[in-house]
Amino acid sequence: MALIKWEPVFETGIAEVDHEHRELVDLINKLHAELDKEASFEVIRNFLGEMFVRISAHFALEESVMRKHDYDQYVDHKNHHEKLLDDIRDIMDAFEAGKYTSLNDTLSAAIHDWFVDHFKTRDARLYRKLGV
Repeated sequence: MALIKWEPVFETGIAEVDHEHRELVDLINKLHAELDKEASFEVIRNFLGEMFVRISAHFALEESVMRKHDYDQYVDHKNHHEKLLDDIRDIMDAFEAGKYTSLNDTLSAAIHDWFVDHFKTRDARLYRKLGV
């Protein structure tokens, strides 16, 4: 079962951003499926690394949109992106250190929460403000 179900509320009206949001949801759901199958350490580590790289690139795209439109909450939103990337690095470090005893529940919940919460708060405000 998918961890995050794609919903129309995730649509921003910016084709590039919507495409990347869909790809991120797909990647998160694939990671969740691998966790359900109790995939190997190496498989999970690779998924986490790919997720980090793709989310970093996505945030760079969003930040370029914000700069282009002179978004009034740019600094706050960018700082939140940095916090989320730090959180993902913390998850990766904890995983590497073997600190997850119930990896599926803990990791899946953390990933779900930061994606959905960030989108419903920061991203939703951004796209409403831009009027797209």
